[in-house]
Amino acid sequence: MKPRVSLQDSAWRNGNFSLRIAPVRSEDVGLYEAQVTYKTEVHSCHVELGVITVTLSPPSPVIGNELLLMSCNSSHRASLVEACWFHNEHLGPTARTICSFSRTLSIFYPAMSHAGSWRCQLRYSDKEIISATFNLQILGFDGPANPVVYAAAGSAAD
Repeated sequence: MKPRVSLQDSAWRNGNFSLRIAPVRSEDVGLYEAQVTYKTEVHSCHVELGVITVTLSPPSPVIGNELLLMSCNSSHRASLVEACWFHNEHLGPTARTICSFSRTLSIFYPAMSHAGSWRCQLRYSDKEIISATFNLQILGFDGPANPVVYAAAGSAAD
């Protein structure tokens, strides 16, 4: 897993033997064991790493007006109860929330208004809730609905 794995050597004196994986990949899912030997004592702990992935079809950046499929998948083994998508959830009136039983969200005519922060939240039958956030980029034009713009002679037009 090198060079994606590191240990915080400076934290060992404080009893912190954390393993850092960056970036996490789907194949990193599984059970990890840490084992620390101090004098004659051996201490160990187990940590299970689960992974959630968000995929776009077509891949980002998305070209405006092409069908966009956003899928959210997790390594969690319980059955899915609900998948919710939150768009710009902290930005007031532009915020959107869409919930369904499907892990995939379809946007038939993506526009510049669909760009920004999206959070996928998966809720499972064992009450586990898992989420991931990503930034969607849309390539396109964000201009007036009417393509005719009038400007006074001698002024600037955008």
